[in-house]
Amino acid sequence: IEQINQRNHIPLLVGGTMMYFNALEQGMGPLPQSDASTRLFLNEQLRQRGLQSLYDELKLKDPETAAKIKATDPQRILRALEVHHLSGEPLSALLKQGNRKPELSLTHLILDVEDRSTLHHRIEQRFQKMLELGFEDEVKQLRARGDLNPGMPSMRCVGYRQMWEYLDGNYHYQDMVDKSIAATRQLAKRQLTWLRKYEKVRRLNYLEYSNDEAFKFIETALTNYSDFEN
Repeated sequence: IEQINQRNHIPLLVGGTMMYFNALEQGMGPLPQSDASTRLFLNEQLRQRGLQSLYDELKLKDPETAAKIKATDPQRILRALEVHHLSGEPLSALLKQGNRKPELSLTHLILDVEDRSTLHHRIEQRFQKMLELGFEDEVKQLRARGDLNPGMPSMRCVGYRQMWEYLDGNYHYQDMVDKSIAATRQLAKRQLTWLRKYEKVRRLNYLEYSNDEAFKFIETALTNYSDFEN
């Protein structure tokens, strides 16, 4: 962002990863960086003891964080234990010490879909298009690499997880399709929940406008910042 501003250009942050936007705007607490040796130790503990045992350990060391994490979420359980191991303090306590909030001036634009049935239809169309463009072959190639597994964050992404399970023989093809579409709808619902929290925003139901009109809306908001805010 700083480099783009120095070139007198406007940085655009686009996407649906709302937790990342929140971290950017609100800052992050003084958490220790991930440590390779500690993560290796915890992964070995996971292999030997199982996820439930590590979750029980987290409930003892940091019950507040454990209450916010699902017992089936290895990524967040391991991270919380890693923070405790490195700092000697619970993750929940560190997060309360205050965030390092960056000084940013942001304009919020939300292209929304008010008709949920239309959104669901577009989600279904999008996944079908992914299949037509070779999504199954892509996941087959990823599996063939040998360094990936379904427990990794990258392979737990919507669609990839379901396709991996199908290729493992756990789903029929149509089950994989249905589960992928359903998971994408759930993800969209969570994203919309985040978006509803924003107050000072300009929203556009883009289905009512052409692409050119939507682009014009964005351009006007970015080039006439003061008018936009008012």
